[in-house]
Amino acid sequence: MNLDTGCIEMKEIFDQYYKRVFHAAYGVTRDYYLAQDVVQETFLKAYQKIDTIQDKDKMGAWLSSIATRTAIDFIRKERKTSEKLAAITHLENTNIESNQNVEQEVEFNMLQEQIQEVINSLSPDQRSVFLLKIDYGLKEREIADMLKLNQNTVKTKLYRIRMFLKAILLEKELA
Repeated sequence: MNLDTGCIEMKEIFDQYYKRVFHAAYGVTRDYYLAQDVVQETFLKAYQKIDTIQDKDKMGAWLSSIATRTAIDFIRKERKTSEKLAAITHLENTNIESNQNVEQEVEFNMLQEQIQEVINSLSPDQRSVFLLKIDYGLKEREIADMLKLNQNTVKTKLYRIRMFLKAILLEKELA
């Protein structure tokens, strides 16, 4: 096949099988633009190997097969790139975190210890209400149902605990 007839033949193949190849590519990638890239790559591969096809009636299946394998390769390549970017981002974030001011970190740890001491000083009833709110993010109604309390009782307990914590922490801060 010479170049001119090859181009004309390939144009006809492209026009005839474009939709089928696109649907095969999109079925794997689920991304319109990535599927377009796969279609382009598929027809480039097909053009390079067009002389190897023996049965022209199986052209659609052959192209769909190329498109599917090419789409899978694209997905793998994209996944590897995403994983590398995520790893680089994680390393940068770790580096930033490790460069934090040591003094601030010590102060933060001391504050956490003080808060834990205050929480431990609460009555078991108060502590359970507070931890359900803080640790599990439950709403007052959910806490009330769980502990078989009135919802207003839970709200009052949470308010009093917050005021108690605030007073203790302010007192420690001033000391």
